Amino acid sequence: MGLLDKLKGELVDIIEWMDDSRSTLAWRFPRYQNEIKNGAQLIVREGQKAVFVYRGALADQFDPGNYELTSENLPIMSTLQGWKHGFNSPFRSEVYFINTRPVTDLRWGTPQPVTVRDPDFKMVQIRANGLCVVKIADVEIFLKEVIGTDSAVEADEIAELLRRVISMAFSDMVLATGLGAIDLQGQQVALSAKLAEFVQERVDDEFGLSIPEMTMNISLPDEITQAMTRGVAKGVEASGFIENVDLNKYQQAQVADSMLAAAQNEGGSVMGDMMQMGMGAMMAGQMAQSMPGMAGQQQPAAAPTPPPLPGQTMYHVDHGGQSGGPYNMAQMQAGIQNGQVTGPTLVWAQGMAGWAPAQSVPDLQALFSAPPPMRPTSATPPPVPPPAPAAE
Repeated sequence: MGLLDKLKGELVDIIEWMDDSRSTLAWRFPRYQNEIKNGAQLIVREGQKAVFVYRGALADQFDPGNYELTSENLPIMSTLQGWKHGFNSPFRSEVYFINTRPVTDLRWGTPQPVTVRDPDFKMVQIRANGLCVVKIADVEIFLKEVIGTDSAVEADEIAELLRRVISMAFSDMVLATGLGAIDLQGQQVALSAKLAEFVQERVDDEFGLSIPEMTMNISLPDEITQAMTRGVAKGVEASGFIENVDLNKYQQAQVADSMLAAAQNEGGSVMGDMMQMGMGAMMAGQMAQSMPGMAGQQQPAAAPTPPPLPGQTMYHVDHGGQSGGPYNMAQMQAGIQNGQVTGPTLVWAQGMAGWAPAQSVPDLQALFSAPPPMRPTSATPPPVPPPAPAAE
């Protein structure tokens, strides 16, 4: 035996995995013909697990620590290879290192919107996205179902698999809760844990994974978000909120709600009177357009309604949960003087972040402090009454 061959025979193999990417889930130690020397050193670091695979069968597993590979600490390997009195170097086996640390930055999202029944908007299509924490829980299942014969498994490789699983689990969870779109968005923090349970049921026995934590953000269509801001959720046709929104129907319904609220006001205010006249004219026009028998008849052209003066602020007013308006400053002044609009009444105008009490709006504060208009009086005093007739 030459000197070089003698030195090679005395060398001790070191089997270890040094990885700081946190994105690799499994890695196979590269060895020529998978040969490992008797007495080789196995180093398993924290957050890792080493498993030996012999001819496709899972053998011995090692937790974090430093091991000298002998027949004594490879009992399963000894049984598989039939070692009776130890083994002669080298022996053949594949060694896989498994990352047991959680992967915390796996992003997910629903590729298609999910249809939800809602008590206010009927049928609504919502979307969801968030982050998912995933880790390997069962090494044997993960080795058989995910690793296979691959030399390495990256987190990106299972990301697409998990996205499909999460998307289906989200649809099933929404159906199981029976909540409407508004309630789903309001409880999305609590529902994140429930979604994690739905996903866990689909990945534990199937892929050997666990889902310790999930975050979820539910997004609604822009038109519903605007309706919630303006407080006109009720009475809007459902067809106006399904993916392709009919904005004309939405605006018509919004105006109709405002007119009905003002017309039903028993106070007979200036605002109510104006809304009654406007509602009658609008309903007559809609009836003429919708009735086929009247389509061929010539209808007198309605006088166009002039737009607001440039720069004039128009206010919407809360009428018991229904939006009324828009009203100009003169109408607002009349409503304040008649007691239809009080300081706590909620109002909104273009440019305001949201609904606010009328007394907090700078342009309306002066109207609350202005004295009521004086009633017109006669320019001259009435004549003096004639004297009473003398008694006889």
